[in-house]
Amino acid sequence: MPEDRSWTFLTNHAHVLLAVARSPDARVAEIAAEVGVTTRAALSILRDLEEAGHLTRTRQGRRTHYEIRPHQHFRHPSTAAHEIDGLIALLGR
Repeated sequence: MPEDRSWTFLTNHAHVLLAVARSPDARVAEIAAEVGVTTRAALSILRDLEEAGHLTRTRQGRRTHYEIRPHQHFRHPSTAAHEIDGLIALLGR
């Protein structure tokens, strides 16, 4: 059976969040490579996640450290009662 890669269960935003959960000190280029998006797209997604309150970033010298904020809820109405912590526990580490 041929593989259909025209869609995935998780969005790129979810994949970036999971990449940060696995490696909070990863460079944007490393996150982009893991997710399969451009560096510019990864940076845009990281900004979206930060603006939505799902993660924070702090500079540590020349590097950026990302920290996922616990107990944040999903944005979609059908999953808004659930926290992203469950997704990270299942797939992130």
